[in-house]
Amino acid sequence: MKIRDIEIKNSVIMAPMAGITNMAFRKIVKEFGAGLVYSEMVSDKAICYGNQKTIEMLQVDEGEHPVSIQLFGGEVESMVQAAKFIDEHSNCDIIDINCGCPVNKVLKANAGSKLLQNPQLIYDIVSNIVKNVSKPVTVKIRSGFDKEHINAVEVAKLIEKAGASAIAVHGRTRSQMYEGHADWSIIKAVKEAVSIPVIGNGDIRSVEDARRMLEETGCDAIMIGRAALGNPWLIKQVVESLEHGTDIPEPTYKEKIAWCLTHAKRLMTIEPERIAMSQMRGHAPWYIKGLKNSSAVKNELSKVNTYEELEKILKDYEQFLDTL
Repeated sequence: MKIRDIEIKNSVIMAPMAGITNMAFRKIVKEFGAGLVYSEMVSDKAICYGNQKTIEMLQVDEGEHPVSIQLFGGEVESMVQAAKFIDEHSNCDIIDINCGCPVNKVLKANAGSKLLQNPQLIYDIVSNIVKNVSKPVTVKIRSGFDKEHINAVEVAKLIEKAGASAIAVHGRTRSQMYEGHADWSIIKAVKEAVSIPVIGNGDIRSVEDARRMLEETGCDAIMIGRAALGNPWLIKQVVESLEHGTDIPEPTYKEKIAWCLTHAKRLMTIEPERIAMSQMRGHAPWYIKGLKNSSAVKNELSKVNTYEELEKILKDYEQFLDTL
C-alpha cells in the first residue's frame, strides 16, 4: 500500500494511543513488523504556543519510518499553523488529523470526534492543511458521533475531496467510547465510497480478526490498538500470517518479561527514570496479563518508582514461574 508517495511495506498498522505510542513503544512495534506507526496525538494549540514537551513529541527516530504524527484541534487557523510547524520541523512521513478521539477533554476543545458533528469544518481543516504542507495528510475518524448520527461515509467523501491521501475508520461511535462492538459494515461502506486507501480499525485481537476484517470490508490495511499493549507479538503474528501464511507461536513468559524490561530501558532514553517508571506501572501489567498468579504481581508493579524495583519484581516473578 502507498499513502501518496510513502510506501507502507505491509497492511498492519499500529493505532495512535494517547500516553502509549511514544518513540520507545513505536520502535518496539516497528521491530515486530508494523508497516506504519503513529505518534500520540499532539495539540495544535500546544504547538502554536511553543510548548516544549509537545514539540519533543514530534521527534522521530530513524529506525521507525514510516511514521505519522497525529494532530488534534478544532480551528482551521491553529490547525494549519501547527501542521506547517510539523511539516517543517519533524522528520515524520505523514501528518494525520484526529477526528476520532472520544474523551471529554478533547471534545471540549471542539476537536477529536466532536468534529464529526461538523463535516464542513473537517473539510475546511483538511483542505487548508493539504494546501499548506508538503507531507501527505491522512485523517482518522469514527463511524459517527452516536448511533443516531452515523455519518462516516459522508465525512469520508469530504475528506477525499479535501485532498487527504488516506483515511482510517474506527467502527465505533463516539458515544460507544471503547465499549460494545465495532461495526465493520461502516468500514466497508467507506471503502466502497472513496478511492483513497482505507484503514480499518476496531476489535482486531487476533490473526483471525485481521483476516476477517480485510475480507469483510475490503479495506487496504488494518489498524491494531489496545490488543497490542504488552503484546507486540500480535503485530508479528498478523504480519507473518498475512504476508507468508506462517504461524508465529505465542511468546514464553521469559520473552514477555525480557521485552517488558527492554521497554522500560527504552523509555528511560526519552524520559527521566521517575516518569518512565510511572508509565511502566501501566505497561508492565499488560506484559504479564494471563500468566499464573499475575494479579498479585500487578499490584506490586503499580507502585514501582525505579528501574531497579521493576527489574527485581519481574525477575522474582520469573523465578516463581520457573518452579511451576
